[in-house]
Amino acid sequence: MTTAFLAGLVAGYGVAVPVGAIAVLILGLSARTSFRVGASAALGVATADGLYAAVAMLGGAALAALIAPVAGSLRAVAAVVLLALAGHTAWRALRPRAAGGPGRTRRGLDSPARAFSGVLALTLLNPATVVYFAALVLGRGDSADPDPAAGALFVLGAFLASASWQLLIAGGGTLVGRALAGPRGRLVTALVSSAIIAALAVATLLST
Repeated sequence: MTTAFLAGLVAGYGVAVPVGAIAVLILGLSARTSFRVGASAALGVATADGLYAAVAMLGGAALAALIAPVAGSLRAVAAVVLLALAGHTAWRALRPRAAGGPGRTRRGLDSPARAFSGVLALTLLNPATVVYFAALVLGRGDSADPDPAAGALFVLGAFLASASWQLLIAGGGTLVGRALAGPRGRLVTALVSSAIIAALAVATLLST
């Protein structure tokens, strides 16, 4: 049982640690808004990773083969959504402040609920994650004689690993936000985050 949990931890860190557009998005959200928003986005990623780990335990090899023909299209959709988010973030940072200042209604991903649901949906658009977990499950031989308890521990380990890493990123974004607490610092943070997300999204489009 402990082996399955540790394998899930290793698998979770393996898929979470490489820095991509989602990590930059979480960092930027935390820097511009609050740790609550960044943490909600982080948990959205971890939930998606946990779901894909569970799918892999329940027959990920078959699903991986099923989604392989549309994997490129899903990555393209994710990249387009990220480009739109990058543009929206830059536009909000550059536009004049609306009358009423801080009391205006928040939009986009700038609330915990929106951050969680939006980043969860974005992460689920990456079919490579379920392929990754399926390969690990097949390599461990769990698919031949699945043990429900061991499978649950594997999924829990993957979720906790992903959550801990993404929350660390959110915490780092909060520290950046405090260091750049002024309007100019927030503007720089938003524009740099948007530029990096856009660049990573373009790279994803070019690779599809």
